[in-house]
Amino acid sequence: MLISQVSNADGSITVVAREEGGKGRVVKGAESVYALAMEAANAGTSLKAVIEGKGFGDEIDLEAAYAAGRLLPPITHPDAAHLHLTGTGLTHLGSAATRDSMHKKTSEAAEETLTDSMKMFRMGLDNGKPKPGEKGVQPEWFYKGNGTQSVAPGAALTSPSFALDGGEEPEMAGIYVIAADGSPFRIGFAVSNEFSDHVTERINYLYLAHSKLRQASFGPEIRVGAAPDDIRGFSRIVRDGKVLWEKPFVSGEANMSHTFANLEYHHFKYGLFRVPGDIHVHMFGTATLSFGDGIRTQEGDVFEIGADGFGLPLRNPLAIAKEEEIEIRQL
Repeated sequence: MLISQVSNADGSITVVAREEGGKGRVVKGAESVYALAMEAANAGTSLKAVIEGKGFGDEIDLEAAYAAGRLLPPITHPDAAHLHLTGTGLTHLGSAATRDSMHKKTSEAAEETLTDSMKMFRMGLDNGKPKPGEKGVQPEWFYKGNGTQSVAPGAALTSPSFALDGGEEPEMAGIYVIAADGSPFRIGFAVSNEFSDHVTERINYLYLAHSKLRQASFGPEIRVGAAPDDIRGFSRIVRDGKVLWEKPFVSGEANMSHTFANLEYHHFKYGLFRVPGDIHVHMFGTATLSFGDGIRTQEGDVFEIGADGFGLPLRNPLAIAKEEEIEIRQL
């Protein structure tokens, strides 16, 4: 099942559900995806059962709503401060064609010659997929912001005036809510653009935190349930109506050095991230970047990311913010 949200003129939300390849139907009596997810989490039942229990109304044309700018992020919180955008890096093996060479490179290199990034990557290869009942190695982790930084599908990803780059990162995102008793529940997975500043990050790895404090977009639809083991998608940049750059990307545990369960554990082990009622959108990393191919994005470029089985592709144009004058005043 795929679920999404459409905005209405009166400010209300229409929740839409469909099967892959099927037509969208309005979920009757649904205030929002968040409300449905919390109802399911607090009742200890499945989200699909809650949705099916409410029933379906009229068909809705999601493509038309997308074109009209009416699609919202597929989950939103009434208080944006209670939605958290986070992620992990160095989690993917790369394409099937390069996987063997990557293993060989990291296993043959002397420990003292490895960068911290390569050491972290090798740690994931060694212990990112622990056996049941065991705890694996913790991954690189970063914070992107709260719900104020969540950009709707079709809306612009805005790069700050001080940024040195604004580039895409095609990733899978896990979508979670925290039940009233503090238990995390996964709704499912969505395509995401973990928008970042790669030039800043390249200056010094300790600038990673700065480079990640950027907006992000995910959706337009959430695939309810577990993620496929092998996910195949595409990432492209369109400039002036023509494809400037395009590459396939892969995700899913068959293409990762960590299990989703290991990455989830190392996020939710912190009590800070188990506050009842909160939403978490956690992005799981990628091995495909236009920046790695020497592409420099510019205002007006359109990022488009899609994956088989995850519904409509995610599209966002790039905008550049005007410079702000920041004055710190003494109280």
